[in-house]
Amino acid sequence: MQDFRNLDVWKKAHNFTLKIYQVTETFPKIETFGLAAMLRKGSSQIAMKIAEGCGQGTDGALASCLKQARGMGVEVEYQLLLSRDLQFIEAESYQVLQDQLIEVRRMLSGLMKAVPV
Repeated sequence: MQDFRNLDVWKKAHNFTLKIYQVTETFPKIETFGLAAMLRKGSSQIAMKIAEGCGQGTDGALASCLKQARGMGVEVEYQLLLSRDLQFIEAESYQVLQDQLIEVRRMLSGLMKAVPV
């Protein structure tokens, strides 16, 4: 069992979630329980799944959780795109968040390859 807090991918996913929380503060009030909530939940799920996988104690469980985290990253990627297109996020902020998310997804893919199944 590995401490998730020691994983660079978890640190980046956690930082990404913190930034999502900041950005969604400016969303229209009508989106409090809509897109803002989905972005917050989705981004935090990425880091949570990494943590869960580390706590499971088996390589198979870790691999499964990493796969779920990567899949959640794709969902969040679309939510970011939608937020930009609805003009809830400025193009510059969108690009910074998108780049961070892509990095997390790449790191997850790399870690998945390193975990024996």
